Amino acid sequence: MDKLDVVIIGAGPIGIACALEAKKKGLSYLILEKGCLVNSLYNYPVNMKFFSSSELLELDNIPFVSIENKPRRQEALEYYRRVTANSDLNIRLFTQVTNVVKICDKEFEITTNKQTYYALNVIVATGFYDFPNLLNIPGENLPKVSHYYKDPHYYSSSNVVVIGASNSSVDAALECYRKGANVTMIIRGSSIGDTVKYWVKPDIENRIKENSIVAYFDSEVSQITESEITFNQKGETITIANDFVLALTGYHPNFEFLRKIGVQIKDPVTLEPFFDPLTMQTNIDSLYLAGVVCGGINTHKLYIENSRIHAKHIITHIIEEHRYLGC
Repeated sequence: MDKLDVVIIGAGPIGIACALEAKKKGLSYLILEKGCLVNSLYNYPVNMKFFSSSELLELDNIPFVSIENKPRRQEALEYYRRVTANSDLNIRLFTQVTNVVKICDKEFEITTNKQTYYALNVIVATGFYDFPNLLNIPGENLPKVSHYYKDPHYYSSSNVVVIGASNSSVDAALECYRKGANVTMIIRGSSIGDTVKYWVKPDIENRIKENSIVAYFDSEVSQITESEITFNQKGETITIANDFVLALTGYHPNFEFLRKIGVQIKDPVTLEPFFDPLTMQTNIDSLYLAGVVCGGINTHKLYIENSRIHAKHIITHIIEEHRYLGC
């Protein structure tokens, strides 16, 4: 097989942005994606509204027209699908990368579950949504527990506990409540998260104030059983009846994969990987990171709107360093 100039791992918005930039510069490229196109966005809650405006979600100045200023999940799926199709991007879906090995000074071998590819440069744009932050408590693996939330109808007329106070937790709590669920929130901090969308925060705070949604602050879950959930609040152990648990405690990049392919973790606390912020190159020459995978556990600091520029940084560096000429 011929060597590609660039292999991009991940077909999320930032992976697509990298492919658009590579194509524009005349580089041979391929996107490899283990799931469907923009797989993480596909698995977002069905009614989710983005924090960013449609303009800030655009790629390569291709207009994103939405009904409201802040688009919803379905509109984003349609936008990125059309961008990919209309740009005729080279992509292999449902192709999982299992390893990336540098086999000579200027060449990588990229192994997947289907075949092997060779490239002069590799961009890892794998996001973070596939790896939830686990509670590591008894009962977390019960069928009633989920680290993902999709649609509120499923939980109607049930006792639902939502763990967390982030945007995803608040959205799930409000939607389930409005579909007839009895919702309880268990929150480690003393208040709803500061980063919760400004038009949603008053809604959840008022529902808690009027006791439509019960919230236990300064609390931490210790055990989940088939019919109950137990948590500690300021030294007191509390157990309540429960049908479902939405443990929406956040997500993190695939650190194991980064270590496997040789990317160094530079900060033992934040687990931020090593990369040059000007070029996005890691400790391995010609191996780059793009998007939220760069953030370590601080995934809340990187979004589509402030990660789109990574594509330009990377492709510019490849061109300037002549890393498309081969060995």
